[in-house]
Amino acid sequence: MQLDDIKKVYFVGAGGIGMSALARYFINRGCVVCGYDKTTTNLTITLEHEGILMSYVDDHAALPASFRDKNDDTLIVYTPAIPKDSQILNYFKDNGFILKKRSEVLGIISKGQFCIAVAGTHGKTTTSCIIAHVLTHTGYRCTAFLGGISTNYNSNFLIGDNNVVVVEADEYDRSFLTLHPDISVITSMDADHLDIYGDAAQLNESFELFAGQLKDGGKLFVKEELPLKGITYSADLNSSLKATNIHIENGNFVFDFEDGYTKIKDLSLSLPGKHNVENAVAAIGVALSLGIRAKLIKKAIASFTGVKRRFEYIVKSPEHIYIDDYAHHPEELRACFDAVRHLYPDKKLTVIFQPHLFTRTRDFADDFAKVLSTADDLLLLDIYPARELPLEGINSRMLLDKVSLTDKEICSKDLVLECIKIKKPELLLTVGAGDIDTLIEPLKKLLTNA
Repeated sequence: MQLDDIKKVYFVGAGGIGMSALARYFINRGCVVCGYDKTTTNLTITLEHEGILMSYVDDHAALPASFRDKNDDTLIVYTPAIPKDSQILNYFKDNGFILKKRSEVLGIISKGQFCIAVAGTHGKTTTSCIIAHVLTHTGYRCTAFLGGISTNYNSNFLIGDNNVVVVEADEYDRSFLTLHPDISVITSMDADHLDIYGDAAQLNESFELFAGQLKDGGKLFVKEELPLKGITYSADLNSSLKATNIHIENGNFVFDFEDGYTKIKDLSLSLPGKHNVENAVAAIGVALSLGIRAKLIKKAIASFTGVKRRFEYIVKSPEHIYIDDYAHHPEELRACFDAVRHLYPDKKLTVIFQPHLFTRTRDFADDFAKVLSTADDLLLLDIYPARELPLEGINSRMLLDKVSLTDKEICSKDLVLECIKIKKPELLLTVGAGDIDTLIEPLKKLLTNA
């Protein structure tokens, strides 16, 4: 299917962060766009305000008349998170509609354009957001499909007037293999999604295949120590691109960038942590490869305000510091905790963690427990199942028993506020990828009114 042939698009699972960016793109192209999701969220409400007709009933009878009959100009986009017994999805399948996964649609959109793709088991959302911001802020411009809400633009979608497109390349179910980038960035290859891949070797093989999708003459930026050949980057003197002289000034991470040709001194990044400095180094390398001037890049990095739910300050007062983060893998938790400790080494750290997926909790239970044991006080929520059914013996109690803390407990979501009201934490961190974000506003209200 060619991009210009698409006039009507229906999204099954429109409220997903990646799906909603695509929906915004097609609305911007003047297409008729409708969608279904199981629940109303702030994001789906925003989509409705932007002109997308949403339904929250999984019933083909609720479909708009324009999507009840197959047509060659109609595209159905779906996410693997949709259950296989979905009535709407099966209606489209049974009636011969053209169905594509989100990743396949990104492939259609980016075909014939200059594509910058960012992949990695973690770090890809922040890195792609920094790249998109640098290109936009410096006037280079781009269209961007992001896996998070950029706080600079309050959106996961940016529209440019050139042929440059920035995409977050998702390794889940090998979907990033539909892309053929001009520039690729691979931020990490830690074992994850083992319910799909089986083992780390097969995950690594998929990343090797993704690296091989690069167009002739393209550039591959890879995090130092990954088993791939490319332009390496890190906060390591052995990398091709490196951050040096890293230190903290007024709560920001300040560093110098070097690549053997260009040196940019005293870059300031509001996102804390060595891992985010390294994400910025990758973005700077991409920008320099496009010919963007170092002076403009430095200003863009300083003006980057972050990504919602990526080390996002919710409360910052003399009485309470409350930070929220999307971390849901042991390595992500470790990086997040390290950043918190760097900034607030003398404060007691209270963590509320919601495990995401039974399989991930099973596969990394010991690693999760090791990281969680570095907190001072832990409230552990029940596992968020997402697309999975429960697994016997895999639950939050099993995980809590492995944590070596004294101050630890399982807490149901509806009791969290009472627990926090009693604890009065000076430094609070909520982490997880499920529906823990529904606690953010109530916790903010509690702490700011305390």
